[in-house]
Amino acid sequence: MKIDFNKNNDGLVPAIIQDATTKNVLMLGYMNEEAFAKTQETKLVTFFSRTKNRLWTKGEESGNVLNLVDIKLDCDNDTLLIQVNPNGPTCHKGSDTCWNEENKSNYGFFSTLENVITERVANKDTQKSYVASLFAKGISKVAQKVGEEAVETVIEAMDNNDELFLYESADLMFHYLMLLQAKGFTLKDIEAELMKRQK
Repeated sequence: MKIDFNKNNDGLVPAIIQDATTKNVLMLGYMNEEAFAKTQETKLVTFFSRTKNRLWTKGEESGNVLNLVDIKLDCDNDTLLIQVNPNGPTCHKGSDTCWNEENKSNYGFFSTLENVITERVANKDTQKSYVASLFAKGISKVAQKVGEEAVETVIEAMDNNDELFLYESADLMFHYLMLLQAKGFTLKDIEAELMKRQK
């Protein structure tokens, strides 16, 4: 890895810190050659602090260190992408990220759908919400609906109508997300279980 520390007059390169699991950007810091070498040696992310004018290992006082997982160099050789496993909040103000965001996994639209299901269950408007009305009938009805949708998905898989197969697959996924919540789980729990099985 040939980093161009001489591109800027101060000998520093930006280091974008990303959670290795969630892929969320946690913070931005700067490294000089010495900070980069110490990061590689200790496996704890170390920056050059422009305000303190010295090397600074993230978490050296708080204990909220950034455990090094991987380092990538950009196409111009002057910016680092550092993937980490954070030990606690990253921001000095106590939040998970320096953008005051939660560092949680995001599964795109599936996460949006999980949130919608959570909100509709909480609102308990059984007259206007299909989700709320199904939850009000109890977990056995939610589970039964997943079973029905699974059978319909299998039937469509045996046919040649891809549009119907995708339609039933979407129904199955939607009801499965409801069943997960009815059991007190989320997609993150499923991800964790699958990760345990990875060889």
